[in-house]
Amino acid sequence: MKINAYLCATIFLQLAKIKEIADALEMFAPLPLQEEYDNAGLQVGVTEAEVKRALLCLDVTEEVVDEAITSECNLIISHHPLIFRPIKKITGRSYVERCILKAIRHDIAIYSAHTNLDNAAGGVNFKIAEKLGLKNVKILSPKENMLLKLIVYVPTAKADEVRNALFSAGCGSIGGYDSCSYNLLGEGTFRAGEGCNPFCGEVGELHRESEIRIETILPSYIKSRVIKAMLAVHPYEEPAYDVYPLQNVWSTMGTGVIAETEIPLDEEEFLLKIKEIFGAGRIMHTALRGKKIKKVALCGGAGSSFAGDAAAAGADIYITGEGHYHDMFNYNNEMMMAVIGHYESEQFTTEIFKEILSQRFPELTLKITETKTNPVYYL
Repeated sequence: MKINAYLCATIFLQLAKIKEIADALEMFAPLPLQEEYDNAGLQVGVTEAEVKRALLCLDVTEEVVDEAITSECNLIISHHPLIFRPIKKITGRSYVERCILKAIRHDIAIYSAHTNLDNAAGGVNFKIAEKLGLKNVKILSPKENMLLKLIVYVPTAKADEVRNALFSAGCGSIGGYDSCSYNLLGEGTFRAGEGCNPFCGEVGELHRESEIRIETILPSYIKSRVIKAMLAVHPYEEPAYDVYPLQNVWSTMGTGVIAETEIPLDEEEFLLKIKEIFGAGRIMHTALRGKKIKKVALCGGAGSSFAGDAAAAGADIYITGEGHYHDMFNYNNEMMMAVIGHYESEQFTTEIFKEILSQRFPELTLKITETKTNPVYYL
């Protein structure tokens, strides 16, 4: 009996597990990048479950869960977390509770990447800048107090091996550069006690060894992984190393972006371009200033609090999803401010999910939701 090749391939195709999907998303947007108030990550489901099809969305609503059911998707990946505030009961009184109940009943897992994706390089705000055709995109408000300095002393002959292990574990990235380190040649001394098995020198004798002092930088949340990788290749029984907290800003991770248009644009022309690209029902904006738009700052979602950063960066206009009335007063002498709607500003987040997962799991079926979840309508 002949077996259809496609059927055979389908039978033996190994499906990705939720934990593998989560790993891919968190490699791009690590969970420690999320703000303290947030609740990104797996919301409903178990990590060992296999994923047949995934539905990508901005918000999880009952209609979205229904779409997942009819589309035979057993994983929903959203930007906004379904479970954002603590839940004491699940009785179906709110749409959140009803979504949870329905998802569990139909074996549908729910995963969210929220402010960690906002703060990631190439994340939500970079996608907005891409849609607007902006160039020279940089972080507007970089993360602070998230970097560490690692210093380790290594025999000269083993320095390359240790250095490469550190880089592979995630050390040494500064801006657009990687494999960054500072290396200083010196001499170390030590005496091995009874029961030791020294890499060099003799037990009971003072030994001098030519060593390299390696200094490199790393995000604090990968500290354990880095130390483990370093110890795995370091030749000494008791490696000497130090870890220091840094107060540097992390220039490649943070909130919002600042960028430039290809050519200077008239203010009204630029506002109409925004309205068309994002399908905004309306744009609230401060008065036209009669100046060309060249430098653009933006932050998707509720980004009103970063208007001051935009003004300080010399932006001609600041674009965000939600804005406060008084902020429109505060900065109108320095720049324009345009509020385009929360949903409108972040609607293309699903494209980021698709780009990440289609590269890592080319056999996984990914579906961008057809359900409009914007709760705001314009008369």
